[in-house]
Amino acid sequence: MNKLFKTIALVGAFIGSIATADACTNFIITKGASADGSNMVTYAADSHGLYGSLYSYVPGKYTALMDVTEWDTGRYLGQISQAQVTYRTLSNSNEHSLFITETTFGGRPELEDPKGGIDYGSLIYITLQRAKTAREAIDIIVELANTYGYCSSGESFSLIDTEEAWIMELIGKGPEDKGIVWVARRIPDGYVSAHANQARITTFPWDDPENCIYAPDVADVARKFGWFEGEDKDFSFADAYAPLDFGAMRGCEARVWSFFRMVADDMDQYVDYAMGHNKQNRMPLWVMPRQKVTVKMLMDAMRDHYEGTPMDMTQDFGAGGEQCPYRWRPMYFEVDGVEYCNERATATQQTGFWLVGQARPGKVGILWFGTDDAATSPLTPVYVTSTEVPECLKEGNGTMLKYSDSSMFWITNRIAQFAYLRYNIIGKHVREEVDKWENAMIEQIQITDKAIADAPKRAKKIATEFTVASAQQLFDKWVELDKYLMVKYIDGNIKGEDQNGFIDNGNGKDIPGKIEQPGYTEAWKRAVAADNGEVLKVVK
Repeated sequence: MNKLFKTIALVGAFIGSIATADACTNFIITKGASADGSNMVTYAADSHGLYGSLYSYVPGKYTALMDVTEWDTGRYLGQISQAQVTYRTLSNSNEHSLFITETTFGGRPELEDPKGGIDYGSLIYITLQRAKTAREAIDIIVELANTYGYCSSGESFSLIDTEEAWIMELIGKGPEDKGIVWVARRIPDGYVSAHANQARITTFPWDDPENCIYAPDVADVARKFGWFEGEDKDFSFADAYAPLDFGAMRGCEARVWSFFRMVADDMDQYVDYAMGHNKQNRMPLWVMPRQKVTVKMLMDAMRDHYEGTPMDMTQDFGAGGEQCPYRWRPMYFEVDGVEYCNERATATQQTGFWLVGQARPGKVGILWFGTDDAATSPLTPVYVTSTEVPECLKEGNGTMLKYSDSSMFWITNRIAQFAYLRYNIIGKHVREEVDKWENAMIEQIQITDKAIADAPKRAKKIATEFTVASAQQLFDKWVELDKYLMVKYIDGNIKGEDQNGFIDNGNGKDIPGKIEQPGYTEAWKRAVAADNGEVLKVVK
């Protein structure tokens, strides 16, 4: 999303682009690779200015034209023709269990067209109103961009329905040539794929329309600009339009690598690539998982901070004395003329909203939806046929500049901010609550699925009531959790508890009877001693 790690063909673009930009992450699971036979996709909509809410579109009276506003800036772009038939949408899904998500790779700045009439965000949300399947969606995206002009930079889209999963990558043709060049590849069933702000489609089959489709001039535009010479069969979309550099690998591909490493074998062979040290050792576009991926596994994959890898954000001195896996922006710094980078992991503080989409054959699709940082926020289940948006997730219930006491976004942010202060203790506690909630909802979905199947005439009503009630229940839980965490962990202490609640001193005055003070990690103590030990040393 936006222009994080805008990989123009310049070594060092990483440092130039990360200072003010944001990022997104998509993991894609085909139905043959999933435990329940559903196609699944994830999305973290990451931006320091994005407010997390559940967008919705309800088809209304037909009008010939519709307004288009750039999604992440609010800039008015103009009008386009409206479709005669449209479908209800909820966030990045529609009522037919079509899901479309994205990450921005930026790519060649020469190909941006500021005069274009449609942006990447509008392509997603307008297409969801008009398409039933992933293949239909690809056609509509191409038609819209070529008809009205494309004003954004390079994008990778994930598109899934109940039967297929696709990656589509596209970029403009430049300010003098309206439209896009693009390629879309169907992910083989039984495999998983991912993208995270770097184009990943390299060479592709030119004679397999069932599994690969592309713009007729996809290679010709690169030839025109001098970025490719040779035969079509040797053309690499990513190398032509988003050449690799250190930032593309370390800030983008590393997230893909870490996910692949969680679910597939033999991925450590690509660690030098993920760390930005060897662009010749490129990862494959998709891998086969070692076991079937469950929806909970996928949720938790979005909570990654590179734990257990050389880039583990909880282990270096930057994590402080509480193993905090966050580094505030800017993401680069300089010491004695040498530039360094902080990591950009999948879970990050600036997430507006995030989701896991399940396109389930024979069942209503599920949009698991959350606000703020994936590592500290729970997902609530939303049936894609729901006809009502929960109040706590509605657009207009708060903004980035206006706090709302009834907003899911603000309560998840309150808890996250507190967790960041002592992540190894409070963050762990929050994660336990997240797991309890999500595991309970996964079980509850099975019960609700049966109720829907048993009463098809009331299916939408049942789905809607469950969606709204679950979200409100979660909101209420998180309000109480916020209060509880404050009481338990205030001022660096941990108040003791037993089966009856907090332990008092027995005098009936609500004075704590047991307080622990865990202090800092051993690594932090040693680092402080090495840095300032002579001043802090206790003299006997």
